[in-house]
Amino acid sequence: MRARPLLIIIGMLAVMVFTGIQLHVSGQGDLSETYPKGFRGGTCTIESDALLIGYSAYFVPADYAIPEDAISALSVPVLCGKVPQTGVLDVTIDLLYPQSARNWALALSLVRMGKDGSAEAVFSVPPRNYERGTMTHAIRIGETGDYRLYLYGRDENQAEVRMEIPITVGTKWYESIINFWPMLLLTVAAIAFYNFRKIFH
Repeated sequence: MRARPLLIIIGMLAVMVFTGIQLHVSGQGDLSETYPKGFRGGTCTIESDALLIGYSAYFVPADYAIPEDAISALSVPVLCGKVPQTGVLDVTIDLLYPQSARNWALALSLVRMGKDGSAEAVFSVPPRNYERGTMTHAIRIGETGDYRLYLYGRDENQAEVRMEIPITVGTKWYESIINFWPMLLLTVAAIAFYNFRKIFH
């Protein structure tokens, strides 16, 4: 009987740990490539030596037909740089720190990376100031593959500022199965708990 609560606690901790590994972020964000809290509230915070930004994106599939009486198009939030398929990607970048970044002339470009190491520019915005601290652009992506979204320019001291955001368009056949592993883990844990309960009852 004393072992039952212990097994429940161990099972709950195991689910939390494995879920954190799957999402590449823990409660403190220390396993995430983003800073300081990884994916939180629909936004990825990303830091370089000179700049801290908030990056978020909404995706509209290429085969989606907008109804005539629709108020707006169907948009799906995506997890940082994971885009399920081709379509239109609405990108928003918030210049979080430093405050002076709003006065920097910043440019934006999206580059498709080839398997042979080549790079092809598919979208670009010339340098300009963003006094409100927000950059919003709709980017049409017609091919699956690996992309890089570059934010670059110069600060008030004319030092080069450059930030890279990797974006993967398209999913592998096994990724859809991996996404359901927490449910599978919970099912296995429930079955194991039921069997242990019968043993210790």
